[in-house]
Amino acid sequence: MGRRYDTLSFLSDYGTDDEFVGVVHSVVRSIAPHLTTVDVTHGIPPHDVRAGGLTLARSAQYLCPGVVLAVVDPGVATSRRAVAIEVGNGESVLVGPDNGLLAPAVALVGGATRAVSLTRTDYHLPAPGPTFAGRDLFAPVAAHLANGVDLGEFGEAVDPSTLLPGVMPVSAADDDGLHAEVLWVDRFGNIQLNVGPGELGDIVGQVGDRCQVRSSGSSRPVVRVVAFDEVPAGGLGLLVDSYGLATLVVDRASAAADLGVSAGDALVLAPTVDGSGSVTRVELGRSETV
Repeated sequence: MGRRYDTLSFLSDYGTDDEFVGVVHSVVRSIAPHLTTVDVTHGIPPHDVRAGGLTLARSAQYLCPGVVLAVVDPGVATSRRAVAIEVGNGESVLVGPDNGLLAPAVALVGGATRAVSLTRTDYHLPAPGPTFAGRDLFAPVAAHLANGVDLGEFGEAVDPSTLLPGVMPVSAADDDGLHAEVLWVDRFGNIQLNVGPGELGDIVGQVGDRCQVRSSGSSRPVVRVVAFDEVPAGGLGLLVDSYGLATLVVDRASAAADLGVSAGDALVLAPTVDGSGSVTRVELGRSETV
């Protein structure tokens, strides 16, 4: 027997309009009634593996140790592998399709210690058709794992280096500024970029400094702030968010709607200079040239 788990963290693109989430919950409970299931989100855009992988990566370090069930699976019923990936020498196991969905979270927590392809049908539900793997394959495997069935019982061992990697865009500094990509737009319209605080130094290094953001041929001034309510009325702010990434914000409104951007769009952050070539610092309505 392997290690037993008490928590299942569940992420999918199923939404809540249909019965899919409830059915998966019930399948899990029928096999492992002791489990507490945490719904991370079921609002991933349909088929958006990239968004699912980034969401899982943002969440990973805050999830309780246990089994993570992640299903964003546009390749369901094809030859894509179904896998279970052990991390932290058994602290947690991630279950889902091998399509890049799990890879960012696995990398964030230090990489895989073991992985298997879920080929043992003894642990699957009989199914009238192959298109609901969340119910018929992933959910029962996750539940049996929680009951203490050893990872190796679910199928053939997989070399972790052969798991499909996730797609994580990287920002790039160029002569015209820092080229970034929108990783995520949350429900408030805040625009998270693939830019860490250390990359902002030559662009907008201190709170109160300002820069320009270019998108779709237009340019807007941006002020670096710490809190949402420090953004000037009608203005655009840039802060380091709770995940440690640069985020464009508007106070009590949607920065994404203001700029007309969505996840995956490209932006350029560039220094603001006056006619003399000096960078301008703006602080709560007043400015000074440095």
